[in-house]
Amino acid sequence: MRVIKRSVLDAFCRKHRQAKAPLELWYHQTKQGAWQTPDDVKRTFGAGLDFVANNRIIHNISKNRYRLIVEINYRKQAVFIRFLGTHREYDSIDPATVKLY
Repeated sequence: MRVIKRSVLDAFCRKHRQAKAPLELWYHQTKQGAWQTPDDVKRTFGAGLDFVANNRIIHNISKNRYRLIVEINYRKQAVFIRFLGTHREYDSIDPATVKLY
């Protein structure tokens, strides 16, 4: 899969150093993925995922301290980062429609 906006991860990690290792792991697992369905994603990441509208997936990062929302285009094999923030920041957005990046 191609991850669109890797720079978002890098910028976030500069502000939240504890997120660096879990986000790097997420990035590498995602780059290696060749997913065709949400079930494929679930097999890769297991627990800690929530599926919402518009092919979006919410990842719990660093024991739920941070939230990452991505939108997947399975046909194009692309993962778009739509939100990355603290749990508190996440509480103020709509995961199905947010498009910060």
